[in-house]
Amino acid sequence: MEESVESIAVPDHDEDDPSSTILDLSSYQLHDLDSVELPPTLTELDLTANRLSTLDPRIANLSHLKKLSLRQNLVTDNAVLPLSSWSALASLEELVLRDNQLRNIPDVSIFQKLLVFDVSFNEISSLHGCAKVSDTLKELYVSMNQVLKIEEIDHFHQLQILELGSNKLRVMENLQSLTNLQQLWLGRNRIKVVNLCGLNCIKKISLQSNRLTSMTGFEGCIALEELYLSHNGISKMEGLSTLVNLRVLDVSSNKLTSVDDITNLTQLEDLWLNDNQIASLEGIAEAVVGCREKLTTIYLEHNPCVRFLFSVTCLIHFLLETWSITHVVLCIIL
Repeated sequence: MEESVESIAVPDHDEDDPSSTILDLSSYQLHDLDSVELPPTLTELDLTANRLSTLDPRIANLSHLKKLSLRQNLVTDNAVLPLSSWSALASLEELVLRDNQLRNIPDVSIFQKLLVFDVSFNEISSLHGCAKVSDTLKELYVSMNQVLKIEEIDHFHQLQILELGSNKLRVMENLQSLTNLQQLWLGRNRIKVVNLCGLNCIKKISLQSNRLTSMTGFEGCIALEELYLSHNGISKMEGLSTLVNLRVLDVSSNKLTSVDDITNLTQLEDLWLNDNQIASLEGIAEAVVGCREKLTTIYLEHNPCVRFLFSVTCLIHFLLETWSITHVVLCIIL
């Protein structure tokens, strides 16, 4: 049942109370804002999970606005056209248009201080329009769309998070200028080859559910802390010896037959190896000897080496012989 618009209580504005500058209208199922007061001093306006198909023109006058969320509404390309002329909002720092009906990157060039821009879960087929987005941007989210190519992002020198998961990307390209990038999320695409273009500062990379057959390409990412490569076609662990800061390595659901090239990973805490083709536990203890003090979890279930262990006693003996059992959780389904 829809809430009555009249029942929405907007806090009285108090210049000494920072909370009075925030208006949260999430999940009211509003079709418009006609009966809602919009105080001119608002700094944050959250309209998540409503039924809005147009933008209330009064928003254009909120000159103090820093954050605007229209997540999960019915906003179309035509509905967001007015944004490009709302000069009073030039200081906006966060714009969320996630989960709407957009087909294109909207013109947000008016926002010259934008830090966060989210257009995930739409119907966008191209990054055309990103060239007009301010070079101040630190976080860009375009997941769950239909994007075919990474382009028009080379001016984002301050970008720290790039989310392009669940698109139709085939090639990693045009990343070389993102020298401050910390997180790169490219899961659920069609990428076959790793090309990180010298992203030396990056800390998290996800390439899950792609078409990789090799792990090479990460050697220069010496600051990397988390690497997610599950659900690919990788048959060999390689190119990892330089990743001395790695804490999490997920290579589950691949075609691995052995554990290799991780002896230098002294900071490794989580190692996901489940759903591979590792036939024997032999050699695993030696492979992880470098991270013995840090390692807390190994996942090995759904490998031949687990299915053919002849008893739980044998497994426990193996653990006691190699690590302190209190430091390692070996998740196995016999």
